[in-house]
Amino acid sequence: MAEGLRYKDKVTIVTGGSKGIGKGCVEVFVQAGSNVVFCSRGENEGLEVEKEMNTMGPGTATFIQCDMTNEDAIKNLINKTVEKFGQIDCVINNAGQHPPMMRIDDISADQFRRLLDVNLVSYFLVAKYAMPYLRKTKGCLIQDSSLVAEIGQPGSCTYVATKGGVTSLTKALAIDEAENGVRVNTFAPGNVWTPMWDEGARATPDYDKCVKAGEDAQLLGRYGTIQECGKACLFLAADATFCTGINIFMTGGAELNYGVKNPKAKPKDIFV
Repeated sequence: MAEGLRYKDKVTIVTGGSKGIGKGCVEVFVQAGSNVVFCSRGENEGLEVEKEMNTMGPGTATFIQCDMTNEDAIKNLINKTVEKFGQIDCVINNAGQHPPMMRIDDISADQFRRLLDVNLVSYFLVAKYAMPYLRKTKGCLIQDSSLVAEIGQPGSCTYVATKGGVTSLTKALAIDEAENGVRVNTFAPGNVWTPMWDEGARATPDYDKCVKAGEDAQLLGRYGTIQECGKACLFLAADATFCTGINIFMTGGAELNYGVKNPKAKPKDIFV
C-alpha cells in the first residue's frame, strides 16, 4: 500500500469535524484514503467542508448534522454511517467546548452540567453506540483530551474536569475492550491554533499579547496545527497497533521545564 494511503477504504467517524482539530482529522484521513463521516451542528459549514474534502480525495467525506447533546442524534450518526458503509473502523471523539475563564464562584451547576454533556457524556454515548461495530472490525477509538487534564489551567476548573474525565474514560475502556480487540487511546493537545483559540484570544484585553503567550508557552515556540493533530490520530489508527490506553501529548513540550508558577508573581488579568 502506498505510504499516503495508510487507511485506504477504512471507515472513520470524526465528531466536531467541520472546523479546528476535527477538520484537521477529516483532512488527514481523507488524504490517507479513508471514507470519513463527520458531524457538527452547523449544516452550511459542514456541507462546505464535505465538498472541499471530496474535491481533494482520494478518500471520501460525508457530513451528517449532529447535536452532540442529543442521544438520538448520536445514534443517527452511527446508524447512518453503518447504513452507507457497512462498518466502522475508527472513531475520533473530538467535539467539545471551552467556556470563558471564570472562578468557581461564578460558575453555576447548570453551566457545569451542560459542559459535561458536550465534553464528556457525548464521548461516552458515541463510544457506546459505535463499540459493537468497532468490535467487529477490531477497530480503534481515539479521544481528544487536553494537556490541561494533566497540568490544570487557571479559570477553567470545569473544562479541566471534563478533559480529565475523557482521559480516565479512555483508560477504563481500553481495559474493557482489550478482549474484543478494540484499542482505545487519547491525544492531548496543548496550544493548537484553531478558531476556538482565536475566539478566546479576542475575548482578552490584548489579543496580540495573548497569542504570543500561547506560542511562548511551548518549547517549540509555536502553535501546533490541526493537520499535526490529524497525523497523530492517523498514527494511532493505522500504525500504533500495539498501543492501547495511552495518551499522546500534542503540546510542543509545554509540560516540560520550569516556569513562573507563583500566582503572586503573575499578571492579575488571567480571569478577564
